[in-house]
Amino acid sequence: MGSKNRDCKTNVSRLLDSGKVSYTLHTYEVDEENLSAIHLAETLGIDPGKIYKTIVLETSERSFVVAMVSAGSEIDLKKVASAHGVKSVKPLPMKDLLAVTGYIRGGCSPIGLKKAFPVYIDSDVLLCDTILISAGKRGVQVELSPKDLISYVGAVVADIS
Repeated sequence: MGSKNRDCKTNVSRLLDSGKVSYTLHTYEVDEENLSAIHLAETLGIDPGKIYKTIVLETSERSFVVAMVSAGSEIDLKKVASAHGVKSVKPLPMKDLLAVTGYIRGGCSPIGLKKAFPVYIDSDVLLCDTILISAGKRGVQVELSPKDLISYVGAVVADIS
């Protein structure tokens, strides 16, 4: 079960603090056997539509983009490629995630990436008052307004699921 906790500071929460962005931290016990967003929603007792996955994609031009969809949705790679204006995108191999982003699987956040990559977030996000995203490490989620997230990371809202 999850809990609200402002004492578990992460780089993401420090960045949000410095940007004066309002948020709530949620901590939970990590199940290393199941890092899925759906399992996280069940663990926290939260609607999967409020939990957003951060997925890093490599473009046909060998650059990177970040795509975010809710736990219950799947990314449409063709829609992301179209939104970004490239021929194609593919998921970044898990073995490259840490080197490219500075984060590990289950702890990847669009905030505090090693480099600023374009961020695309599914348009369903506009239906939510708040959403949860990774706070940059396993076991910690940050809940914030989608509008604050979009503004903070300069995300493009698009139909990508």
